[in-house]
Amino acid sequence: MSSLPQHLDLHLIRILYLLLVEKNVSRVALKLNQPQPSISASLRKLRELTGDPLLVRGARGMVPTQHGESLLNPAKRILDQTESLFVKKTPFVAQEEARTFHIAAPDYLDSQFLPNVVALLRRGSPKSRVVLHSLGPGIDHIRQLSDGGLDLVIANWDEPPAHLHISKLFEDPIICAMHAENAYARRTASDAMTLDDYLSLPHVAPSQMMPGYHGVIDSFLERQNLQRNVVVESAYFGLIPYMLTQTDLVLTTGRQFMRFYEKTLPLKTYTVPLKFPPMRFYQLWHQRVHQAPEHKWLRDQVSAAAKALVQR
Repeated sequence: MSSLPQHLDLHLIRILYLLLVEKNVSRVALKLNQPQPSISASLRKLRELTGDPLLVRGARGMVPTQHGESLLNPAKRILDQTESLFVKKTPFVAQEEARTFHIAAPDYLDSQFLPNVVALLRRGSPKSRVVLHSLGPGIDHIRQLSDGGLDLVIANWDEPPAHLHISKLFEDPIICAMHAENAYARRTASDAMTLDDYLSLPHVAPSQMMPGYHGVIDSFLERQNLQRNVVVESAYFGLIPYMLTQTDLVLTTGRQFMRFYEKTLPLKTYTVPLKFPPMRFYQLWHQRVHQAPEHKWLRDQVSAAAKALVQR
């Protein structure tokens, strides 16, 4: 303890953490509502204390040095542990509390699932605010769970991140869908699609949700040394069923997702000629909110909406 700098304080550690995350003095100043010269002075002090530049100029702004990167997790851990010292654990009275819940989810969930989640949250905690975020390759949801930008992520992965807490919500068996007046649909029964047909037909697929991850369908095909003919990729999954009605495209997705569109659009569904595992949807959260009463309540509401979906 005697080797610690005498003038090191928690606020300086917070500035260190934010500088390493944001890589921009101006943004840190805005976040902390402090003048930019004050943050610049803190950066100079941190450089003096660590004997390292911490941030240096890169091709697109500032980037952390190797030593700076090594300080990111320890700084976050110190801030989290310090915060936990002063958290007063009190019962969460949902009807009386006013909290903001940040939930991230893809748009290929059953069309009733998220509306049901929001309805449960509104009824259970009418003074609270709910913010729904999209998931995409430009969103680092794992970091946002850690940093507090997100409270909960709902999605499907083959292998969810091991360091996050996880709760299974529901499974959705895989089917194919296409326009009912498609030439192939007119001549082929719903249970007569062959593997060659499936691989050669023109497919529409969602854009990658995470860099380097091709989704459960193409990841499964890759493990079987197979590849389908994807001719259209769309970041707007909710629009894909409407694309089917004007094209020869085929969509591979979950039965739950297609249930609404089968009733409203001229679509025909097919049994897939492969033993795809069902889509498994989870809710994921970080250790920082694992014991918080309001977050336990939030997860219970999401689980209740999932249970109602399965029993529908």
